[in-house]
Amino acid sequence: MSSSRVISSLIVGAVAICMLVLGSWYFTIGMCIIVYLGQIEYFKLVRAKGIEPASKITLIASQVLLLVGAIGSNIDDSLFPIAGTLICFYLLFLPKIASIADISTSLFGLFYSGYLPSYWIRLRVGLDPLTAHSFPFQTDWSKFLLNFDLSTLPRAFTITALSFLCIAAADISAYLFGKWLGRTRLSPISPNKTVEGAICGTMGSVSLATIGAWGLHWHHWLIGGIALGSLIGMTSLLGDLTESVMKRDAGVKDSGDTIPGHGGILDRTDSYIFTAPLVYYFVKLVLPLI
Repeated sequence: MSSSRVISSLIVGAVAICMLVLGSWYFTIGMCIIVYLGQIEYFKLVRAKGIEPASKITLIASQVLLLVGAIGSNIDDSLFPIAGTLICFYLLFLPKIASIADISTSLFGLFYSGYLPSYWIRLRVGLDPLTAHSFPFQTDWSKFLLNFDLSTLPRAFTITALSFLCIAAADISAYLFGKWLGRTRLSPISPNKTVEGAICGTMGSVSLATIGAWGLHWHHWLIGGIALGSLIGMTSLLGDLTESVMKRDAGVKDSGDTIPGHGGILDRTDSYIFTAPLVYYFVKLVLPLI
């Protein structure tokens, strides 16, 4: 592994941990920057196919979606169709007549790299009051340090941290065990991915989610851990394959060169995109039942 890749990994990891721990506006602003850079890469992939999407208005609409998600209002989901309508309206009145590809890639850009990531903000920030210094500065750490009881920490922090760790566990397990045991190609989309690696990746996610569910004292923690881990393991793989399709179609190896030794923002965050809304609704709808 090159030195630039190692240094980049350490820096990206440190930034992600700081965002996650600080939450509030820190997490929100960090996500806004990540989404903006990721959408820039997405639109570069689209333009490589000779398509002209409505990139500027889509970038603005996505930032609005993220900020509204942080406030935790009830208009989060209504903004998505409104923003999509405005994008179509904008394209229809350009001097150059828009094509089906222009419209569809603009709307998919809003959905894929704007609306879906907003669910991480809803999960980490929307579940907690949006104040400048809520966690960790105004948290009673004595209960956690004395008993090492994860359930004493804010739910928004613990569930988001657990989800991030499960995604990392899925990626690492799929890579390592795929190299070791992989024999059966998973999909022609990504030749290096194997069925064995995908299974082991999901198992890695399930194992960590189950341990986390036990540590957080969920009722029926075994069922909850298996459900959450399976959900994250499969959807993180879906996100990875989706970006691979776009890169293959655009004829590029990486989505960009923002992160030295790693490629672009989308290359590092593709596993987190489709996972976000499913984890959010798992917490909101399924977790209360178990």
